[in-house]
Amino acid sequence: MAGTQSDETNTLFSPYKMGKFSLSHRVVLAPMTRCRALNGIPRPALAEYYSQRSTPGGFLISEGTMISETAAGFPHVPGIYTEEQVEAWKKVVDAVHAKGSIIFCQLWHVGRASHQVYQPDGGAPISSTSKPISRRWRILMPDGTYGIYPEPQALKTSEIPELAEQYRRAALNAIRAGQIKH
Repeated sequence: MAGTQSDETNTLFSPYKMGKFSLSHRVVLAPMTRCRALNGIPRPALAEYYSQRSTPGGFLISEGTMISETAAGFPHVPGIYTEEQVEAWKKVVDAVHAKGSIIFCQLWHVGRASHQVYQPDGGAPISSTSKPISRRWRILMPDGTYGIYPEPQALKTSEIPELAEQYRRAALNAIRAGQIKH
């Protein structure tokens, strides 16, 4: 790790310079799916969750956050592709910043690890392949049961730029929500 101290004297609780961010310690909240959104919109429970885990100079990475309406693979996961979602994330970010922490948004698209129930108009999930995930694995359905992963729709080469654009827009939305100060 880069820093002013040698690696031999650094501890988990030593400060760390991460680009332009000065962390007071090296404990990072790793991404964990919380399933506390409604229709892709972060709810107050999400702001409370991240705020409770915030420390001065701490670093948090959000749960996987959908980049588009085709990105879902779990119930109640937040998105960052609509204005309403961005506005809701601002409340989460404000709660984290109020405690002195830094939060980054983990942009997410589950690809073939989805199901028609999560897709717009019940379409097949998109992927780099048309091969489904093994039947030995199951997907959590919105009603709490488990289903079988369906055959995904392999993206055409001409469709890949749109997916890249969705990631770009989601990143800009995360910046607007205040997750990354530039």
